[in-house]
Amino acid sequence: MDHYKLVLPAHINHYGFLFGGYLLQWLDEFAYITATVEFPGLRFVTVAMKDVQFQRRILTGEVLRFSVRRIALGRTSVQYLVQAYGLVMTGDPGAVLFETTITFVSVDADGRKQPIPRPAGETGGAG
Repeated sequence: MDHYKLVLPAHINHYGFLFGGYLLQWLDEFAYITATVEFPGLRFVTVAMKDVQFQRRILTGEVLRFSVRRIALGRTSVQYLVQAYGLVMTGDPGAVLFETTITFVSVDADGRKQPIPRPAGETGGAG
């Protein structure tokens, strides 16, 4: 699933580039949206982000495309690969500016892990 974000002056740090915390917030938000669309009615909490690496600085006015793709589905957890692409400044819409994997766990109203029902046609895995 793709999501988009415009980098505004309010997102810029004191060096003139995107503050990394905003990028982390957006990827968590967009991955969460993807999980809740794929598994409606479930509650998810973020439990991990792996290998957080920024490939280059990001400036005001950049339009970012976040590609969120499920890469693993366990019994109670789901993992997504999130890649951010720059659409304005790079001149190369295929250039990855940032990527990470993010893991969510499905929980009940009391915060206890609960199984994730398998989408039609899919079989289970570890998790």
